[in-house]
Amino acid sequence: MKLSIVSAKLPIVTAALLGSSMAMAATTAQPYQYNSNAGVLSNTAGAVTGTAKTLFDTATHPAAISAEIGTMGYGANIAWGVNESTELQAGWSGMNFDDKTELNANDSWINYEKALGDGYENFKGDFAYEADFSNPYLGVQMRPMNNWLTVGAGVMVPDNQFKAKLTPKAGGSSEVSINGETYKVPVGTSLDMSIENKNKLAPYATLGLRPNINNKWGAFVEAGAAYMGKIESDVKVVNGIVSTPTQLNANKKFIEEAKKELNDNDSIWYPIVKAGVTYRF
Repeated sequence: MKLSIVSAKLPIVTAALLGSSMAMAATTAQPYQYNSNAGVLSNTAGAVTGTAKTLFDTATHPAAISAEIGTMGYGANIAWGVNESTELQAGWSGMNFDDKTELNANDSWINYEKALGDGYENFKGDFAYEADFSNPYLGVQMRPMNNWLTVGAGVMVPDNQFKAKLTPKAGGSSEVSINGETYKVPVGTSLDMSIENKNKLAPYATLGLRPNINNKWGAFVEAGAAYMGKIESDVKVVNGIVSTPTQLNANKKFIEEAKKELNDNDSIWYPIVKAGVTYRF
């Protein structure tokens, strides 16, 4: 999935929308007054007080709360209304799970070339994995046509970790091919790998539908992507050695090549598909 998102502008847009809303509310409650004779502004204290009160009222009286589930896991968010077609959102989504499956090259439900790279497609053995995802986010949800259609944009703070343990089947050995070299992983030896986000911020964008069930309850579906950027990996050979036809102990070379292959992927787009319910105050 290839999307183009200018992440640097997202926080500015968010701040600008919030600032505009607060300023408009303050002007209505306690407007500045201009004395044309003296050439000065008056009632500045009242305007500052009005702004602070409006900010407090907005923060303590959100427009809606939502619960969600999807590719980022389960989560929830709180929304504050800026105007009739725009909301600010602050939320979190995440999940953790672990499992183990027996692989026989490409016949499994999870494919190595998708999870770890093309070089693992001929590995035969057990694949044990563990995932821990946490993604707090801040964004803007807009209704550009003032109907059910929504456009969302914002920034996540990703803290996602994925760990895998590859163990060959008894009675043989498995192969891993990296950078033109084929490594044999004998029985009794396992490969431990971990992957996590290197980027501290991940901009995202979504399109969705938010129909109202009644004046309080609504539902929504959204689809889009988050740019996770680069990853940081670690690879270990446990309880044995890997070998090649020309090099008996190839552990060091394998580890370096495996980490390089994983870390070279600097364009990770994570799909966002989620659905949920919203309660409006």
